[in-house]
Amino acid sequence: MTAIHPQYITDNTGKKISVILPLKEFDAIMEELEELEDIRLFDEAKKEDDGTRILFSDYLKNRNIKNA
Repeated sequence: MTAIHPQYITDNTGKKISVILPLKEFDAIMEELEELEDIRLFDEAKKEDDGTRILFSDYLKNRNIKNA
């Protein structure tokens, strides 16, 4: 995990209302979030997998028939 060095913007009472991050740190966080989303989607798809498989050539044939 990348070290994060946030800077905070506060309101007149000192309450933190926003954060500023160096762009490299922000990009690293976004990459981590995308990877986590990929893992979540994989896990979800794996739960729904019933093991049924078809040949890619059969898929293309069926697709062409449906699109004709």
